[in-house]
Amino acid sequence: MKYKNYFIIIIIGIIVFGLSFLALVFGDFLAATYDVIGIRIATLFVAYASFISSMTFSFLIYYHNRTVSRINDDTNKRAELFRELQFASSNYSIIEFMDRMLIYNESERYVERLINTGNTSFHMFEEGINFDDVRKNPHNYRFISVRIPFRVVEGKLVSHISFDLLTFERDLIKFRFLTPDNQNESRVFILYNELTKRNNVIINLVFSKDSAFMQDHHDNYFTKIKVIINITSLLGVRVKGISELYFTNPEQIEFKGSNTYRINSSNFTLIEMPKIEQLYEY
Repeated sequence: MKYKNYFIIIIIGIIVFGLSFLALVFGDFLAATYDVIGIRIATLFVAYASFISSMTFSFLIYYHNRTVSRINDDTNKRAELFRELQFASSNYSIIEFMDRMLIYNESERYVERLINTGNTSFHMFEEGINFDDVRKNPHNYRFISVRIPFRVVEGKLVSHISFDLLTFERDLIKFRFLTPDNQNESRVFILYNELTKRNNVIINLVFSKDSAFMQDHHDNYFTKIKVIINITSLLGVRVKGISELYFTNPEQIEFKGSNTYRINSSNFTLIEMPKIEQLYEY
């Protein structure tokens, strides 16, 4: 578009210049033929040529100023992006799951709230489960809570943790738990234990009683857990990664209906670079 405008101005300028030049050359002829009108015509073309030159000069100044303005805007955007990246790279959080994982029956109070209100916050559902059927036939499903201690190994304090996908593995068989359809991610409880002085994440799981995931009077061991996790620091910087936990078999019962799994090792793999979260979402 810019070059098209330049081309039009050049063509008009050439035409006007040519007519003005002809008017000057044949000024005497025009004066003799058309009397005073010829001189006026020549003067008109010269004045119009002056106008075209002034307009062209103003047009060039306009384009120059607009180009400078765009360069300044681009520079400001780059500077703002650099400041955001610098802030994000200095204020993220990375956690490590540790010690042992505890699985126990979910509190009846929270189960009733889930069934009665349909609020799926802090819950994940085994792959293939229909939430409407869970509300209609809750007696066909089990509701458990998973609690895992964690510590911050890099960065700032943690304010928010959520799961996108939770996968349990046993003898190469995978049991996947997904975020409900009405949510983008499954937020977890962050609980501080005064006795152990540790932070814990708690997520509630829903699965069919017929599922092989967990059965009463069976050795419900798991060899590995894989979690796609989102971690937001206290200053609103978010990272996304994959946390993998490796276990031994259940080694003790802390209370009735619970299983404890010792975490042999864990690792965290970053899959998205730190970025500033939209704080108004919370």
